[in-house]
Amino acid sequence: MRSFTYDIATKILFGKDKLSEMLPEIKAHGKRVLLAYGGGSIKKMGLHGAVTALLQKEGIFFKELSGIQPNPRITSVREGIALCREHQLDFILAVGGGSVIDACKAIAAGVPYKGDAWDFMIGKAQVQEPLPLGCVLTLAATGSEMNGSSVISNDETQDKRPMGHPSLRPVFSVLDPTYTFSVNKWQTGAGATDIMSHLFELYFTPDKGAYVSDAMTEALMRTCLVYGPKALEKPDDYEARANLMWAGTMALNGMMSFGKLPGDWATHMIEHEVSAIYDLTHGAGLAILFPNWMSYVLDEENVWRFAQMARNVWSVKADDDFEAAREGIAAVRQFFTSLGMPARLADVEIDGSHLDTMARKACVYGKLGALKRLAATDVEEILKRSL
Repeated sequence: MRSFTYDIATKILFGKDKLSEMLPEIKAHGKRVLLAYGGGSIKKMGLHGAVTALLQKEGIFFKELSGIQPNPRITSVREGIALCREHQLDFILAVGGGSVIDACKAIAAGVPYKGDAWDFMIGKAQVQEPLPLGCVLTLAATGSEMNGSSVISNDETQDKRPMGHPSLRPVFSVLDPTYTFSVNKWQTGAGATDIMSHLFELYFTPDKGAYVSDAMTEALMRTCLVYGPKALEKPDDYEARANLMWAGTMALNGMMSFGKLPGDWATHMIEHEVSAIYDLTHGAGLAILFPNWMSYVLDEENVWRFAQMARNVWSVKADDDFEAAREGIAAVRQFFTSLGMPARLADVEIDGSHLDTMARKACVYGKLGALKRLAATDVEEILKRSL
């Protein structure tokens, strides 16, 4: 088991009717707020009105940034930075899912930086003294509500790149499962897939001594198996939404990687290139790619880990490790399909015309992965198998 430092500072306000508890947290960190959100869903559900009423009641000055898209764009980040500078805003409140929170992290980093915010995504700039931010979560998926990572897209270059720093962790996150009742089946399925995919990334490392992290990760996977279908069947099932929401947060707040390598992440990097060109829903792309990545990298050295997952998560009974591993991979595909996710790129009208470009850009900083290192030729083969 590897050494680690545990320091996760985000305050979680979990459950019904927790929204007003964010006010002391906001006032402890700022006085002038950027209120950022996506489309009109938070207005339809009454959340926008509830948030603005609370801010107004407390006399907290705020300006709004709306229209942040899924696969958040650098254009929204630049717009938010400009608003913060123009109105001397000192705190960011993200109300929405992972895309809104990711954009707000990039805004927080960009306000004190003199260059262009895209510099963070290409490694040209380092995060220093970002604005503090908090969030009100409306979608169980990315885990961005309790980590310091962000992924931003650039339409001009068709790139999608990650950035991150511990100082970008939200200072608080309101997690009220009732705010996810209105999430449609497609996004619910994609969200559950995203949660499961984060767990896969953290689980598939060569390390053999991190039993605690492995067991916790397996428990969260089983949580997705139980409550993902329930949330699809009955959108207002509080226990299903609550368990999915907490699983999504726990999946990517760092705890599942303690004592081992920080994860594989090859599949995420490949999917980023797919959605950078085709603007595909992240969870849908991961559903297509992950079983194909699993089959491609499976070998004598790592079969033990695939077999372990198959037996502990999917209740596979096969004694032979390779047989168990393959049954487990088939179960992954079946689960994603049960969530309404696509199985092939052709299912979302993506052909093979950009495979070489996506493979090359996925490996722009070198080989991918921790369980098995992948060059651009390997990535292209995985994409071919996903057509």
